[in-house]
Amino acid sequence: MATAGKVIKCRAAVAWEPTAPLMMEEIEVAPPQEGEIRIKVVATGVCHTDLYHLFEGKDKRGFPTVLGHEGAGVVESVGPGVTDFKPGDKVIPLFLSQCGECKFCKCPKTNLCDRNWSSKYHDIMSDPTTRFTCRDRPILQFMGTSTFSEYTVINQIAVAKIDDDAPLERVCLLGCGISTGYGAAVNTAGVTPGSVCAVFGLGAVGLAAVMGCKNAGASRIFAVDINEQKFEKAKVFGATDFLNPKAYNKPISEVLAEMTNGGVDFSLECVGNTEVMRTALESCVKGWGVSVLVGWTDVKDFSARPIQLISGKTWKGSLFGGFKSKDSVPNLVCDYMTGKIKLDEFITHKMSLEQVNDAINLMKTGQCIRCILNISK
Repeated sequence: MATAGKVIKCRAAVAWEPTAPLMMEEIEVAPPQEGEIRIKVVATGVCHTDLYHLFEGKDKRGFPTVLGHEGAGVVESVGPGVTDFKPGDKVIPLFLSQCGECKFCKCPKTNLCDRNWSSKYHDIMSDPTTRFTCRDRPILQFMGTSTFSEYTVINQIAVAKIDDDAPLERVCLLGCGISTGYGAAVNTAGVTPGSVCAVFGLGAVGLAAVMGCKNAGASRIFAVDINEQKFEKAKVFGATDFLNPKAYNKPISEVLAEMTNGGVDFSLECVGNTEVMRTALESCVKGWGVSVLVGWTDVKDFSARPIQLISGKTWKGSLFGGFKSKDSVPNLVCDYMTGKIKLDEFITHKMSLEQVNDAINLMKTGQCIRCILNISK
């Protein structure tokens, strides 16, 4: 392409500091270096992890940055040493890399990668190496991706090539939320046919977890949220029972125990709240219950009574649904295109990049499941 090897000036939504509105800026995006790919971003979802970094993490070392990590686009150019991608390829950036060479990538028990940005910089949620500048200042690339920009540069170990026919404005959701929740159920929890499940939190991740429980053959799926307006949406993905913790004068774990003869087989916490994490564990049946932490947070400690685990329950965590990213995302795209998993039903709003602050407010106030930002044509 005509822009190959040149600096590209483009629009991006820059977060200059914590809690402040994002600012539309013209940024400079450098050409890709060894092993890197420059991508024209077509569409991106707004995920709660973007809001977490902006409003909850508040570590000033992670700013200024371009947020966004749930995108899809087209390869504009490739750097030296890149052989598996070419200009024009449809791709999904990955916040979780898969180098294929480290001890974690070679181990079938995990989807972690030793070369991921989070190995050293999880506290600021960005590698200090960046291809972005604005007003002569380096701008961090959030979670190694930064999809709130018309162009981004990413290491090839954190990019998945997908089907040429895939609709980018939908499959972008597989870059984080839907893969995370769905995989937490089918991979990490290992939901079994006929089992009873409870999903805490009915945002996109929680609804995807409901979908995972349904596809895995669960016979009963409790959808738990304080916002009852989300219950109808949860029904679309397979939930069978609906509970609002505020509607009871006793802990919701006790309510679930009474309704399920001792507790659920599997519970998934999809809020990122440490108190809800404990509740989800306490909602499991003793002996074999499995509870999975899915919601992202790193600002508080969590706790539980030891008897919860001594009695035979298992407490697990899930990152990106346990999927090895480069291997799995193309398959998930195919699953969507063949009807095995839903994506369209998660999308409640569509906006332009200039409306990013409106989209953030919708998510912050619980008025949307997923808003898709149209970045470029």
